[in-house]
This record gives sequence, C-alpha cells and structure tokens, in this order.
Amino acid sequence: MKRYQVRLTKEALKDYEKLTPKLQKKLRDILFRTLSSDPACGKRLVGELSGFWSFRLTYKDRIVYSIDEKSRTVFVHRTETHYGE
Repeated sequence: MKRYQVRLTKEALKDYEKLTPKLQKKLRDILFRTLSSDPACGKRLVGELSGFWSFRLTYKDRIVYSIDEKSRTVFVHRTETHYGE
C-alpha cells in the first residue's frame, strides 16, 4: 500500500519546536510510522473542527490534522494543543 506524504503547517512547526526532544521523537514516530500508513486511525472531529482528525500525542496534547485523499497527503495543523486550549 502506498504511504501518505506528511506535511506540517507553519503553526505545526512552531508547536513542534516547543516540544521536548523526547516528544519531538514521539511525534515523528507517530507521523511517519502510523499516520503516513493509515491516517484514518485517528479520531474524526466534529463541530467547529469537522473535517479534521485528532491523534493523541500526550495525555493533554493532540495532533490535529487533515487528510487529502487526492494527493495522498496528511496535513498536520497543530501538534501541541487540545483543540485550542
């Protein structure tokens, strides 16, 4: 099965830079091992964030992303927030 590309938005890159080295590694593992092969394994969001998906990074932090099936790309929008808290 062809893997998905993973792209981070500017906002997600800023979030990534704030993470500890250990969490940065965990995030990379999730993005390139899990979400790139099966992006629908996360939780589909509803309401204001309808169209986005979420995957747990820590107890508090979530990876918020969208999936473009046409280009087979996962766009990561946030990496250290619980939906804007």
